[in-house]
Amino acid sequence: MPAPSSHRWAVLILFLLVLAFVAGVFELFELRYAAGDVYPPYSSLRADPLGTMILYESLGRMPRLSVWRDVAASNHLPEGRALTYLHLAATREDWEELPQDLARELDAFLVRGGRLIVAFKPELTPPLTRFPSAGPGRPVRKPRRGMPVEEEGGPAPIALKDKWGIEMGYLRLPPGQEEEFGPAMVRCQAQLPVPPALAWHSGMIFTNLDPAWETIYARGTNPVMVQRAVGPGTVVLASDSYFVSNEAMVRARHADLLRWLVGPARAVVFDEAHLGVVESPGVASMMRRYRLHGVAAGLLLLAALFIWKNSLSFVPAQPEPLAQQMVEGKDAGAGFINLLRRNIAPADVLQVCFAEWTKSLGRGSGIALARVDQAQAVLETETTRAKAERDPVRAYQEICRALKPTPGVKQD
Repeated sequence: MPAPSSHRWAVLILFLLVLAFVAGVFELFELRYAAGDVYPPYSSLRADPLGTMILYESLGRMPRLSVWRDVAASNHLPEGRALTYLHLAATREDWEELPQDLARELDAFLVRGGRLIVAFKPELTPPLTRFPSAGPGRPVRKPRRGMPVEEEGGPAPIALKDKWGIEMGYLRLPPGQEEEFGPAMVRCQAQLPVPPALAWHSGMIFTNLDPAWETIYARGTNPVMVQRAVGPGTVVLASDSYFVSNEAMVRARHADLLRWLVGPARAVVFDEAHLGVVESPGVASMMRRYRLHGVAAGLLLLAALFIWKNSLSFVPAQPEPLAQQMVEGKDAGAGFINLLRRNIAPADVLQVCFAEWTKSLGRGSGIALARVDQAQAVLETETTRAKAERDPVRAYQEICRALKPTPGVKQD
């Protein structure tokens, strides 16, 4: 049998190993999430060149400007006025046709005076051909992250060219020196406080523009960034998202362009839901929202102490007593019976008991002497009989009847 001290040391070493394992896993997740490569490109949660965390944190340091992320699963845009909504890394197929409920939500946001910025994911190659038709004039739509899938027989989507009078095309990028494609130069076409030229990393262009659109930047005669007013709100479409990435913030930052892009807003919202970063309600999200990290750490510490308490003893273990040859004892009644059996013969038990009982008699006992004499006579008669004829039980019962007082007779 192992010693108690060795058992305690084994449990303590196991606890330290588990604690080190948990700390290592936590550190690994910290490194991954600090770099942000677990999030999709152009997410404001990524700190690598493909993310937009620099822009998010830079705007958050500006006075009188609140910045947050939209991670809601619904398509409802945030309420409020003087609000800029950044929808970065959008895809062509998501915006060529809009579900009617999303179109109404966009109109309501713009009517409230919001500023909608839609920057598309860079396109380096021509887009694929249109999806195979499911019927006359009704293309098959593939599911989109962050947007509900249309039910069969539901309302038909609204084409972007019918809603805002704009279409999307493609113009091949020039060949690069080290890569297959290089950036194209685009130039400013509007009288705005923005850079006169930019390096553009997407082949997408806008075509068939409604006259309400204003061209901000164009690649030759092909617009790549446009804006238009919709009621009191503004819509800005850009065919590239590179200029807001972390890499662009380090290599080619244009603060004046970003200032114009945000506009006179008091709040800026980064749309993360369409990238797949959606907050699912649960215990963990509630704990993060209400900052209950300390409570969780306290519960873990309490659980560890409970395990330790049940594994180890603060009182030193007592040595086990040596086994001794002991005879099991008996109670007082059994001892008295054994004493009687050893010292009194069975034939003399009744006589000895009667003699001891008569010694205890005294004045005021309430038993007449005549009855005691009668009981004595019964005992003498029993003792004079032969051993084979003796019956102690019957004699005891006769003595009890002789000593029992008769009701209504006065004792002498």
